[in-house]
Amino acid sequence: MRKRCLDTVYQLAKANKDVVFVGSDLGVGVLDNFKKEMPDRFFMDGVSEQHLIGACAGLAMSGKIVYFNTIATFLTRRAFEQNMIDLGLTKAKVRILGSGGGLVYAPLGPTHLAFEDVAIMRTIPNMTIVAPADAEEMARAMVASEHYDGPIYVRIAKGGDPVVTKPELGFEYGRAVVYREPGDVLFVTTGVMLNRALDAVKLLEAEGVSAGILHCHTIKPFDTDSVVKQAKKARAVITLEEHTIIGGLGSAVAEALAEAGLERMPAFKRIGVPDVFPERYGSQNSQFEDFGLNAPQIAASTRRLLKELSPA
Repeated sequence: MRKRCLDTVYQLAKANKDVVFVGSDLGVGVLDNFKKEMPDRFFMDGVSEQHLIGACAGLAMSGKIVYFNTIATFLTRRAFEQNMIDLGLTKAKVRILGSGGGLVYAPLGPTHLAFEDVAIMRTIPNMTIVAPADAEEMARAMVASEHYDGPIYVRIAKGGDPVVTKPELGFEYGRAVVYREPGDVLFVTTGVMLNRALDAVKLLEAEGVSAGILHCHTIKPFDTDSVVKQAKKARAVITLEEHTIIGGLGSAVAEALAEAGLERMPAFKRIGVPDVFPERYGSQNSQFEDFGLNAPQIAASTRRLLKELSPA
């Protein structure tokens, strides 16, 4: 996914002289083609994300469209004030490309796990947040970003995730995508959790449980209308996110449903990282297992929720 993201930035730069790339302490060879062909628009600095957010804002104010890539935790936790003031307040056209969103950097421990990045960035006025599900959706998000107004935080997953999105459904910032109509359950997903939801749906349907999926690649601005419309059709709504259950997708859906004034409120559950530090070192997959984010676990949680709703 990261490769497709940066390859698309390169293609955008080839066609538009206002596109600029900024990197922070990235590995040797990252976008070498960009550096060789357009050296005046390629900037690589050391570990100085706070400074670089300010530099990106300055470039944007000079008419450039800036793509800044490094590790997600450093772009969100470390540079929060600069994101708020330099980007949010000025509505700068800077695209913050956060590598390793969620539990990707599990081998490096909690200091590198971006499990609260969406919650942080949601608090910034004028900040758009997008979490593509796969490399193809990432490419569509990057193409759409070129002429989009204001700053964007792009959550980049590990890579190698199966392609499950459908190009015929299109891509528009702020518009959720219905992948399956709701039945007993509506899963609301973001990022790579779309793939897990699709697998969980197969497991549930084999047992006679019908489930739909609404994929929210954009978490801000949030497609409240689609969430409410689809939620009305289901007995239960379950949010799936590779993120703390506080302040991310689950919170956005809960807020939308709470304010909708529904005559019949569906049961609601958030599945994600609980309010803890993911302290165990390991792999991304092992941490998915720890927090119940794999398809069999999602299906089991769904069955338990529906059983609670059934009369004794």
